Amino acid sequence: MSYVPSLKKLYVEQVAPELVKSRGYKNKHQVPKLLKISLNTGIDSEADKNVISDIQRDLGLIAGQKPVLAKSRKAIANFKLRAGQVVGCHVTLRGSAMWEFLYRLIAVALPTIRDFRGVPTKLDGQGNYNLGITDFTIFPEITVENVKKQMGLDITIVTSAKTDDEGRELLRLLGIPFRRAEGAAPKAA
Repeated sequence: MSYVPSLKKLYVEQVAPELVKSRGYKNKHQVPKLLKISLNTGIDSEADKNVISDIQRDLGLIAGQKPVLAKSRKAIANFKLRAGQVVGCHVTLRGSAMWEFLYRLIAVALPTIRDFRGVPTKLDGQGNYNLGITDFTIFPEITVENVKKQMGLDITIVTSAKTDDEGRELLRLLGIPFRRAEGAAPKAA
């Protein structure tokens, strides 16, 4: 028997049936699901090779797989950018790696943010969620002593939801801690 990530097990056993009940789907293939999670970070155009390799190493530790370096397509003099120069680093997670990363993000990384009150509720209009993190040291895989340069991280959660409401409900049921509306009363337990 193969290993099933705990968050995927939660999705199959609780989240999908809850979505079917609340949305009235007729077919199991209509139920929105996670497709992939993309992690992306930019690299200063004047960064040396050691900084680039450190950022690639750190993003690899966070994601659990080796990230790809993104290079510029053309030169832009105003930004001191040459064609073929490294400008970013990204990785796409699918399958078990995606579920494990999302679990670590929800259960471990987000709660360690100081004065955390939840993540914004805005989706992109097509059921996908984008989250920007200014300090990547919230992940326990990163040792602060080894960090020479701070980096931000863009996290994109791609779902098969057709609308923002479906995507928001899917993510809320999976445990994403969305911000409550200002002035809203807390829900009774």
